[in-house]
Amino acid sequence: MKILLLDIETAPNLAYVWGLFKENIGTNQIANSGYVMSWAAKWYGEKEIMFDSIMESSPVKMLEQIHILLDIADVVIHYNGQSFDIPTLNKEFIIHAFAPPAPYKQIDLLKVVREKFRFPSNKLDYVSQTLQIGEKVRHEGFELWVKCMARDVTAWKNMKKYNIHDVVLLEQLYTRLMPWITNHPNRSAYAEKPVCTNCGASDAFKRGYAITRQSKYQRYQCRSCGGWFRSSKAIAKTTGERMVSVV
Repeated sequence: MKILLLDIETAPNLAYVWGLFKENIGTNQIANSGYVMSWAAKWYGEKEIMFDSIMESSPVKMLEQIHILLDIADVVIHYNGQSFDIPTLNKEFIIHAFAPPAPYKQIDLLKVVREKFRFPSNKLDYVSQTLQIGEKVRHEGFELWVKCMARDVTAWKNMKKYNIHDVVLLEQLYTRLMPWITNHPNRSAYAEKPVCTNCGASDAFKRGYAITRQSKYQRYQCRSCGGWFRSSKAIAKTTGERMVSVV
């Protein structure tokens, strides 16, 4: 299973406004629409972190590279990516007449954090620090984006460091959250023998049963990540009012 960890940075929309509070901005007030400034990505478990930006490549060339990676990926991991990163990339793809990349599954770690836990803040930086994984790279704030849009070389060095480190945090958080991801794409489908559906390890032990209205399955817990999964074949099925063993 090819798992891609991805984070993008974007330029803000620029608009003409008369005020700073409760403004309704019409499309005819938009001077420039936001766009992808850079992306960082890596394959889960590999060392290399890939990066490209409008400073290092043309916008089209930059998009071509991330489009290729998405086309290869079976699963894409991100943080708020289903609402932001992926739709933003798709907008850029269609503007530049790219065909859609091959279908892939998504794991949005922000959704996992919101569903499974109650942290005071769900921001990547806060969750990462709370779990003692690390913290985001500190920077000057919005001015960094303004300087990068003006092609400031020093600002772009800082942006590259910031973007890449977010992917480092993303991978560490994904590893930590892995056993809590209940709808993780099934790694067993990519393995020659039964493995943990979440992490792919083959070291698991039997712990009770998973029972549905029609069937009973052997349940396992992975010794590697701690995740839970069940056998693919039922060991018993409901017949009338009784559950009978499957031979």
